[in-house]
Amino acid sequence: MTTNPPLTFPIDRVLTAFEQQDVPTLLATIADDVDFRIDHYRDDADTSWQIARNKAEAMAVVQRLGVEVFPRGTKILHTHSQPLGNDWVLTHFHQRFFYAVQQREVESVTWITSHSRDGQVDYFRETVTTITPV
Repeated sequence: MTTNPPLTFPIDRVLTAFEQQDVPTLLATIADDVDFRIDHYRDDADTSWQIARNKAEAMAVVQRLGVEVFPRGTKILHTHSQPLGNDWVLTHFHQRFFYAVQQREVESVTWITSHSRDGQVDYFRETVTTITPV
């Protein structure tokens, strides 16, 4: 069952744009000086390249993710964003996708801490907590 609340926070727009492969919305919703990083908990994937210090580097990471991790895209199964105050948001993100690293369909639960300024995400930390074969 897909549960997608209204796109209240910029991070929600980023995740929806990623799912829909909507590059213009991604570009519009990520700040030029974004601090971006994806980490994995107990997964052997090399994530050293999943770090960016600005929008151009973040878009390069997103493009590489599309090729090396999500070659068939992703489907959001559930997302819930909770405001933490002062423009900080904690997002629970559950998705299903063909994981090219493992060459199989998986579901993944991640936690994303984000901050936004003027409607753009300027801080993004995603911790992938599970990658479960379907």
